[in-house]
Amino acid sequence: MITWRSGVVQSVGTQWPGAVELQVALDEPWADPTIPARVKALAYPLLVGSPAVGDRLLLNVSALARGLGTGGYALVVAPANGLPADVPAGPGHLVKARYTPLQAMVLGVDDQESEHHDTLRDADDLDGMPVVVADLHSAVPAVVAGARHAAARAGRPVPRVAYVMTDGGALPAWFSRAVAGLREAGWIDACITTGQAFGGDLEAVTVHTGLLAARHVAGADLAVVAQGPGNLGTGTRWGFSGVAAGEAVNATSVLGGRPVASLRVSGADERSRHVGVSHHSLTAYGRVAMRSADVPVPVLAGDLADLGAQVAAQAEELSPLHRLVPVEAGSDLRAALASSPVRLSTMGRGLDQDPASFLAAGVAGVHAVRLLD
Repeated sequence: MITWRSGVVQSVGTQWPGAVELQVALDEPWADPTIPARVKALAYPLLVGSPAVGDRLLLNVSALARGLGTGGYALVVAPANGLPADVPAGPGHLVKARYTPLQAMVLGVDDQESEHHDTLRDADDLDGMPVVVADLHSAVPAVVAGARHAAARAGRPVPRVAYVMTDGGALPAWFSRAVAGLREAGWIDACITTGQAFGGDLEAVTVHTGLLAARHVAGADLAVVAQGPGNLGTGTRWGFSGVAAGEAVNATSVLGGRPVASLRVSGADERSRHVGVSHHSLTAYGRVAMRSADVPVPVLAGDLADLGAQVAAQAEELSPLHRLVPVEAGSDLRAALASSPVRLSTMGRGLDQDPASFLAAGVAGVHAVRLLD
């Protein structure tokens, strides 16, 4: 069920492509007096218009009221004192977030009305393109940093990178400041939203057509596949949105790509199931993936050496189906990660708090670039 509130915009804050932060004074107080009457809200202007100070808004506060996810935001559902103008008529008949109150009509890259339809109609091959698959959205900047680092060390051009966003986390790509920052910095060349996700540079019906669009429309040298921000987990073997990582390995292989399975690793998570190699990676790659992938295993040194030994031992569970590839994760890679144009953060921990998490993603990018040779 949805918990509703209405309120008045007090101020307009930070904006990035597709999203704007607001401070909203609620009309109705919370049952819990510890929750403030002014909330931080997020609006997607392409869905609900552009709110201004003094506008009254209808808000979905369900997750906020429970202290769950959504970045601490109330989400703007609609203006409460007038409707936004109709959008201009245009091509496209793909409906994303289907049969929800905020379903959105988009032009899909694989849509019959798309200029790229002929390209994708019979497309069936990724031409050996490396595809890094990751469980968490937070891995994406680190994978790209590793790829750029490897390219620089090899004296080769920076690869064109497409991010293929699956729908296991946030549906609007606009929610991700990381995507906005990576696009602005030129670190990724296209964001392609697949399944029920929307808001990318290109929209696709499936991960398969998303990958094909990355190669044949965006001209990517390599792709990164991961869910949007806000993954879902239940502490059970199968009840987590990251199982889709295994299916992405399958899709990549079926289409003639080179799947690279990035390990989810942590040395700081308080939950034992995620320390070392997360059970998410072991389940997704060990039980869901039916096709072989390269699994870059970070070789950790110094104060991370013991953790590195644990990671290497746990990764053995993924052989012989997958090829384990040890990749050095030294100080030079860590420096490359620190140069990211967007903040590295996973479960509230940054590079200094959980370096192994980002080094594990970074080596996947390093290995992917090596496959371009």
